[in-house]
Amino acid sequence: MNSSFRNHFLALSFASIAPVGLLAIAASVGTAQSAKPATPTVNFQRDVRPVLSNICSACHGPDAKERKANLRLDTEEGARRTIVAHFPEKSSLYTRMKQTGPGQMPPVTFARRPTAKQIELIGQWIKEGAKWEQHWAYAPLHKPTPPVVSGTWAKTPVDRFILARLAPAKLHPSPETDRRTLIRRLSFDLTGLPPTFEEVLNFVRDRSPYAYEKVVDRLLASPHFGERLAVYWLDLVRYADTRGYHGDQNQEISPYRDYVINAFNSNMPFDQFTREQLAGDLLPTPTQDQRIASGYNKLLMTTEEGGSQAKEYMAKYAADRVRNVSAVWMGSTMGCCQCHDHKYDPFSTVDFYSMAAFFADVKQTAVGGLDVTSFPTAEESAVITKLSAGIGVVTTKLNTQTPELDVAQIAWEKTAGPTLKKPDAIAAIFAIEESKRSAKQKSDLSAYFRTIAPSLADARAERARLQADLDAVNRSVRKSMVTTAVAPAEMRVLARGNWLDDSGEVVSPAVPAFLEQVTTKAPRANRLDLANWLTTSRNPLTSRVMVNRLWALLFGHGICRSVEDFGEQGVPPSIPELLDWLAADYVEHGWDTKRIVREIVLSATYRQSSVPSAENMRLDPGNDYFARQGRKRLDAEFVRDNALTVCGLLDNRVGGTSAKPYQPPHYWDYLNFPMRTWQADGGTDQYRRGLYTYWCRTYLQPSLLAFDAPTREECTSARVASNTPQQALVLLNDPTYVEAARTLAESVLRERKTDASGILQSMFHKALQRDPSADEMKKLLVLYKKHRLDYQNDAASADALLKIGEHRSDPKLDKSELAAWTSVARIILNLHESITRN
Repeated sequence: MNSSFRNHFLALSFASIAPVGLLAIAASVGTAQSAKPATPTVNFQRDVRPVLSNICSACHGPDAKERKANLRLDTEEGARRTIVAHFPEKSSLYTRMKQTGPGQMPPVTFARRPTAKQIELIGQWIKEGAKWEQHWAYAPLHKPTPPVVSGTWAKTPVDRFILARLAPAKLHPSPETDRRTLIRRLSFDLTGLPPTFEEVLNFVRDRSPYAYEKVVDRLLASPHFGERLAVYWLDLVRYADTRGYHGDQNQEISPYRDYVINAFNSNMPFDQFTREQLAGDLLPTPTQDQRIASGYNKLLMTTEEGGSQAKEYMAKYAADRVRNVSAVWMGSTMGCCQCHDHKYDPFSTVDFYSMAAFFADVKQTAVGGLDVTSFPTAEESAVITKLSAGIGVVTTKLNTQTPELDVAQIAWEKTAGPTLKKPDAIAAIFAIEESKRSAKQKSDLSAYFRTIAPSLADARAERARLQADLDAVNRSVRKSMVTTAVAPAEMRVLARGNWLDDSGEVVSPAVPAFLEQVTTKAPRANRLDLANWLTTSRNPLTSRVMVNRLWALLFGHGICRSVEDFGEQGVPPSIPELLDWLAADYVEHGWDTKRIVREIVLSATYRQSSVPSAENMRLDPGNDYFARQGRKRLDAEFVRDNALTVCGLLDNRVGGTSAKPYQPPHYWDYLNFPMRTWQADGGTDQYRRGLYTYWCRTYLQPSLLAFDAPTREECTSARVASNTPQQALVLLNDPTYVEAARTLAESVLRERKTDASGILQSMFHKALQRDPSADEMKKLLVLYKKHRLDYQNDAASADALLKIGEHRSDPKLDKSELAAWTSVARIILNLHESITRN
């Protein structure tokens, strides 16, 4: 890249964002055109409901067994008993909260108490009429009209909702980020992979009005889009390659992972995606993919431990399935109801076991081995058919008695005296006079002779060869656990979850009673009915939950921050109208996931800088109203993918069996029943994407564990991103990253650059898609020179460094030079910028 273009590139990509006056920003972005109310009103969902839920519901909530004074404050009917609209001083809800001493609510012995501000907000709410609203997540879904706003900032309906919320909060959108940051953000968000330096340059050069849209569409069409979303989905459904309990033995389920990737890549409508996973086996003439999809029902943890109680584990499996389906599709914490009615949300114990009844028809081994089904590819099926046919032809020949064989058999019988070793049954026939042998005895003798007849030796050898080939193909065919429906087992309500107690009522499949029920023409609703219900208007949760998760993936947190909990204890959405608009739009356009993602990333909101102004930081430190973009560390899989990509080692194959990257020796030493050792893959399998890493629940691959990947024992809706010394040590010392650094250095040195500055610049282009700063250049060149001298004086250390990893170093390169640049590359891959999406 010549110096003039480089300067132009840097000017476009890295121009500092100077503080902008609020009035100047307001003039350019516009404001919402809406009349300001004379007096601010209290927001029930934001200001009142959380107080009632967090403080009052413990004694006056859904759980009848814990309810005091027969009073409910989680329902409008119950709360109205304590409220006189417009008169807070006559409303016991308000006066008992304000009271101190005897009679105050909550009592002095209760751990939590509302703040003075919260009490006054409740008083203000009553003064304004005490308008009650259904919990936002359970309210029927309606599509709001995007607000009318002025100015040119808003590009999509998303922006109009954002701008309308920012204005009354005295917040202003952040400027659009630089183009390098924007394409890196897009690439990581939509594929989990970085852009190349050339892709960044092309985007910077392309000043056409649709340059950004072209990048978005290219990334949405990438086969790696499905891989990126699959990582998140597999967290939700607790996908793993091992069983979890006790010995945590291997289980075969990888075709399900391919199904998920392909579903996202093909943009399968989410309602179909739901049906095929929950009930693929119940669909009319299910396809191979639909049967594989039904493996969702087998992703829970299971056991093979001798001595385990089958009845206990069947209860565990039933409860696990309810927890997962309610978390994944409803954003609800129904697990509480296994033992008692929910303390805060309108879910009962009966609801819990009624949901479990939907899965009572899933064939399940309570304790023991797992049933798997083979799913050969078209090519494998053709080979199997050909080999089976060949075996059939040869077998027919070996089973056919010919006149020639009759003659040979007679001669054999004359020479096969009593001293010749024969099976006992054949020897017994030999002992019988030929004229007295039965037809069966004669047939058995002929059959035995054909197994030793010299004239059939070639045919026997041919059948053995064909059978060996067929066995080898069958062993290589991928297998997966799938769902098989059987007669539904009886489902009872277990008192306090006690699997030994059979006194509870028998329940039939049903969704939570407070929601509109499943409709079915059959005598008993099944999993297919449940799947259909989850994605119809009768259930207002699924679309809200799904678009909120997609938003969180693209901004760092959801419109509703508690992506895992849409209940009373969750965080209300900061912009509920936007959440409902997105959810309704998602359903309206056929549950089109790529379309809703495109709608979000095309917005000006998504394109903002993540650098906050001082005023926005003061007014909205948590970025609840999205006046800037979010920053987040890459997920564990993508940290590794990024390093392998920039050094050129990544194997980009999509789909396939699980891979085993480097792992410390003896890490599995305490993994018993059976004892086993980790055998790292060789060749290109070593460099598969992190998505394909063998997922051992009890001993998760340590590099993934260091970067906060979940064990997937339960549904994970949001990963926790920590910042620990172990992560720096992984980036510096894990063989994957040492090897990646060396390979990055090799790729640059092979470009035959002669000056150190040019080499370093090229390394930054590959790793970070930018030029190094003057300060970076100065410090890293000093480091390079020091390490080159060190390695020149210590050839053994250079040799040791260059031998790390499966990939052999280039013998044509000077060892001390390569080792020194490897040190520099290790630092670059350890930069905060290298592992951060933004």
